[in-house]
Parts: sequence; structure tokens; C-alpha cells
Amino acid sequence: MNIKVRNFYYLIAGVLAILFALTHAWNGHSTVLPKLNMEAISVGTQTIFTYVWHIITVENLVFGIAFIIMSFHTDQSKIRFSAWLIVTILIIRLLVILGVTASLEVSGLKDTLIDSIAIVIYVALIILGIRMKKSS
Repeated sequence: MNIKVRNFYYLIAGVLAILFALTHAWNGHSTVLPKLNMEAISVGTQTIFTYVWHIITVENLVFGIAFIIMSFHTDQSKIRFSAWLIVTILIIRLLVILGVTASLEVSGLKDTLIDSIAIVIYVALIILGIRMKKSS
């Protein structure tokens, strides 16, 4: 059985995505979600916000696992579509974050800087992995 990493960019992207999932969950539980309980908002709104937060966490975890598995795949051309699909989701996610933030409070865009940089680096790694040529 010859298991070796075929695409280090995907491996790094996968590890980053899992780290993003962990930090997203931790940030949610330690900082963001507790504030919902202090505010005067309905339990229904708290519930929706909480499950949407966890959807993003799980999405990051699934992407991470997928990229780690994809990094070992022998025929990289067969998984390119999946990588492009995830890149598309991530770019749309960034556009939604920036668009919603700008439309609600343009000064809040500075608060999205770290997340934006992380998504851009993540997408760049994936695209580098997609563009990798098959080695002889």
C-alpha cells in the first residue's frame, strides 16, 4: 500500500480548514454566542444565529477533511471539480460577509480583515493545488 501526499497545497488547506473550524467554534462559544443571551432578542433568533454559526463551523470541518483526503488522491484531475466548487463557495462566502457588513455598517469592514485574509490565503492555496501539474 503506497500512501503518500500527492498535493501538499490541499493538505495545508485541509489542515487550515480544520483549524478554522476549531477557532470558529471556540470564538462562537467564548465570545459571540454568549452575547446573544445578554441581548434582548427572542429565543428563536438566538436559536437561528446559533445553528447558522455551527453550520459554518461544520462546513469548515468537512472542507478540511475533504482536502486532506484529496491530498492523497492519486489522480488529481478527478478531484479538481470538487476543489473548484469549494473555492466558489468560499469566494461567495467572502462576498456575502463583505457585502452584508458594508450594507449594514461600512465601518465594520475593518473587523472582517482577519477573516478576509484567511479566506484569501485559503483560496490561494486551493488554486495552487488545482494548478499543480502531475509529476512523473
